[in-house]
Amino acid sequence: MALAPEQAGIGIRRHYTNADTHPFDQVEWERRDARISNWKTGEVAFEQLGVEFPLGWSLNATNIVAQKYFRGTPDTDEREWSLKQVADRVADTITDWGIRDGYFVSDEEAEAFRAELKFIIITQRAAFNSPVWFNIGVEGVPQQASACFILSVDDKMDSILNWYVEEGTIFKGGSGAGINLSRIRSSKEFLKGGGTASGPVSFMRGADASAGTIKSGGKTRRAAKMVILNVDHPDIEEFIWCKSREEKKARALRDAGFDMDLDGADITSIQYQNANNSVRVTDEFMQAVVDDTDWHLRAVHDGAIVKTIRARDLMRQISQATWECADPGMQFDTTINHWHTACNTGRINGSNPCSEYMHIDNSACNLASINLLRYLGEDGVFDIEAYKHTIEIMFTAQEILVGNADYPTVPIGDNSRKFRQLGLGYANLGALLMALGLPYDSDEGRALAGAITSLMTGHAYATSARTASRMGPFAGYAENAEHMLRVLGQHRAAAATIDEELVPPALLSAAQQSWDTACELAAEVGVRNSQASVLAPTGTIGLMMDCDTTGVEPDLGLVKMKKLVGGGTMSIVNQTIPRALTKLGYTDAQMDEIVAYINENMSILGAPHIKAEHIPVFACSMGDNIIHYTGHIRMMGAVQPFISGAISKTVNMPEDVSVEEVEKIHIEAWQLGIKAVAIYRDNCKVAQPLSASKKDDDEIDPVAGATEVIERVVEKIVYQPVRQKLPRTRVSRTFEFRVADCKGFVTVGEYE
Repeated sequence: MALAPEQAGIGIRRHYTNADTHPFDQVEWERRDARISNWKTGEVAFEQLGVEFPLGWSLNATNIVAQKYFRGTPDTDEREWSLKQVADRVADTITDWGIRDGYFVSDEEAEAFRAELKFIIITQRAAFNSPVWFNIGVEGVPQQASACFILSVDDKMDSILNWYVEEGTIFKGGSGAGINLSRIRSSKEFLKGGGTASGPVSFMRGADASAGTIKSGGKTRRAAKMVILNVDHPDIEEFIWCKSREEKKARALRDAGFDMDLDGADITSIQYQNANNSVRVTDEFMQAVVDDTDWHLRAVHDGAIVKTIRARDLMRQISQATWECADPGMQFDTTINHWHTACNTGRINGSNPCSEYMHIDNSACNLASINLLRYLGEDGVFDIEAYKHTIEIMFTAQEILVGNADYPTVPIGDNSRKFRQLGLGYANLGALLMALGLPYDSDEGRALAGAITSLMTGHAYATSARTASRMGPFAGYAENAEHMLRVLGQHRAAAATIDEELVPPALLSAAQQSWDTACELAAEVGVRNSQASVLAPTGTIGLMMDCDTTGVEPDLGLVKMKKLVGGGTMSIVNQTIPRALTKLGYTDAQMDEIVAYINENMSILGAPHIKAEHIPVFACSMGDNIIHYTGHIRMMGAVQPFISGAISKTVNMPEDVSVEEVEKIHIEAWQLGIKAVAIYRDNCKVAQPLSASKKDDDEIDPVAGATEVIERVVEKIVYQPVRQKLPRTRVSRTFEFRVADCKGFVTVGEYE
């Protein structure tokens, strides 16, 4: 690997650590027992005694790491027992690779990188995606580091069967894959030898069954997959309805007494349950919907028109199916490819399972997420310099991983090393906004989220350009330089549109300067990475970092269940709430009463002292103080211009919304420039992991797998019917009535 002149360096420095103190000595540690019980039966599903973690880590985070990320056979000496070992294994491996490849200008820079990365890990400031913890530094296993893969398939039987094999290999490594099936000819087209083709939906059955048999990474995590079909494919209607039909079967079987829970004994009889489905639509189709014109479905083989359908009717089918079973999602192809940095190499056809990674076929992306709340000081000021430093360290670590990781296929490995796609993101945005006293659904909240996201991606690209000055730009840069620089310019222009009156001046200035630097350096030396950021769901690693909220999501609810070291659980009020109340000016005594009320009533509505204008600050995705679904979509619109990839986020809608409202959200998502949208209407599926209904606890079947219990139940929101107490002084009306010879009175108190 050729290096630039020796003086060119990435610029790694110490921020959290010093050369005289080991990062592990900067925090307090303790030994504790990691134990996960089946939440319903009480039986121990996982146990490891005497594990070592920092004092500030919750037991939930301890259990997640010990059960999921500690390597080695349980109950043997080779088993990891301390977070120190995990941090050493991952950080030392990455640093040693970086030294070997020539990333660091000196030994001092390399050791600074090693120490800073370890400190970031053990203080929950950021975390890599799960495959890094599963595989990196573990002897005898492929060093698979990417969570996200995009595959391709051709209209040939050997290619289709190879798709099954490639997916299985990816699932085994703890990752997920997405694929666009639009190259497979439809069931309405003929084969060369006579007869009609099976069509992509038919082949989806085999892939779905295969995925259902594989535990991701050998753990209890489900295999993750995405299947996509273009909106002009002749089988698009069958694709739209395939999961809805299966959902109706599931309801019928449930009503007949079969166990149709997520992990029920009978759920495997239902097809298409192991993948997310998405329809890929163009601006041309969406405009046809708006203009109420016809839309043509075209043969894959020769492009001939197979069927003509009213565009609005097809859109209504998509929205109706989504209303019924939360699938399919929608991906906006024209928008996606407008932000494509490698257009000359090939278009973007697919995505990973959660729709945040979008790039060329047969490629991969390794993810990492920053815990935003760690950068908010007690004074309510966001620590810009610490945030930028963490971006530099994590992004450099991800870059080193790209060239040293193993990949499941040769084409994926070649494209990943050629384009070096990275997916830096964040978690705890919802908690950060609440702590600052900002409603998630507000102009101020959206502007702040946009600025933080802009700074993250802009500084990541600036870091990428500095890396390119030493290591050279990504191999596909020369072929795509025009488009790469064009997209960087689009990001830069978007940063200039953030409302300066709604964002702290220092933060907005840092964001805009980061894009100035990135664009200027890229014009000189190129960039090392064709993509820099995504917003991933951060499920497991969000728990690892003790995040209150995942990805770009708001909080699910104000009260959670916390596991206790000695066993058992207790309900606790979201720890962001006291910070928010302080920010909003409440006294300690008032806060105590408000928090006590929330803990007792599972709601802030009716709490003493709380001002009406502050209620939206504490709105959540579920419960009785809910964020309107337009708030979800507008937040996505606010941050999308500052993300290389896309956003993994669910737009939560209440059970009583109409199909027309679902359709409006689909159209608004397109109009806002969002790349992909997934909608979930409460209780639209027979089995769902979270519900605002208390009966959820009684209906979920025991789960033997410990990890899924944690991911689905430990951080589960606890809701009860909320009692709204009448005020002490209120208007009332008294009514007289008579039944036979008995007279009575009814007094009704009225209040707002």
